[in-house]
Amino acid sequence: MIEFILGAIVMASAVAGLLFVRAWRDTHDRFFALFAFAFWVLAANWTGIALFGDGQEARSLFYLPRWLGFCLIVAAIVDKNRGARGRG
Repeated sequence: MIEFILGAIVMASAVAGLLFVRAWRDTHDRFFALFAFAFWVLAANWTGIALFGDGQEARSLFYLPRWLGFCLIVAAIVDKNRGARGRG
């Protein structure tokens, strides 16, 4: 059952990344590109947990891609907010 749930999470993250790529392609806004990359990193992380996790998600190896994904999301938000101030 865990593998099914992890597969659903991987699929949802990958689809979210594809939706952000489509938004980036329409707007060419770096915000959407960073979000797409972040979701694909998270999808890769969940894939690694499903394939090699053995139920031990607490291994530090699995925290690094997740940390990178969340840092990309924060960087996209900060970058978007800094850009909005410069335009006004």
